[in-house]
Amino acid sequence: MPRLFTGLEIPEDVAFDLFLMQGGVSGARWIHRDSYHITLRFIGDIDDALAREISLELEGVAARPFRLQLAGCGVFGGNKPHALFAAVEESADLRRLQFTHERICQLLGLPPESRKFAPHVTLARLKDPELRSLHGFLASHSLYRSRPFDVDRFVLFSSRPSRGGGPYAVEEFYQLQAGL
Repeated sequence: MPRLFTGLEIPEDVAFDLFLMQGGVSGARWIHRDSYHITLRFIGDIDDALAREISLELEGVAARPFRLQLAGCGVFGGNKPHALFAAVEESADLRRLQFTHERICQLLGLPPESRKFAPHVTLARLKDPELRSLHGFLASHSLYRSRPFDVDRFVLFSSRPSRGGGPYAVEEFYQLQAGL
């Protein structure tokens, strides 16, 4: 039974810049740069037949290539932070693509995603982080901006059930079509 999700890959040079940020936060388990991605839709553990149906439906997604940029850093978890991330600048094209993935999953019988879509790249998982070092990291990277990068495909990823995810494997990729 595969554990699947759809997402966008991060260009190597942008991933390297994010990798250089690692460090200085007590209680952080840093994500390997090969695992950086932007999740579009977590699908979860499903049977092979449903995985094939989802893959077929994703082939029919009609979307144009677009540009993205990462901007700033933040945490999930409020007063008990559990993840440190690089944020994604607002993009209507990204939101449309994510909505299409959500709609496909629901049409194939999966429950709606319970969390609001908040595009990001997870940099570290946090366990009882030392708040002073975490706030220092956030302050020193608040003005971070990646170079703008082109998104010309999305990916169906698989992962093994593990703490914090990864390593991830590309099961399929789907090209976005210029001229739509």
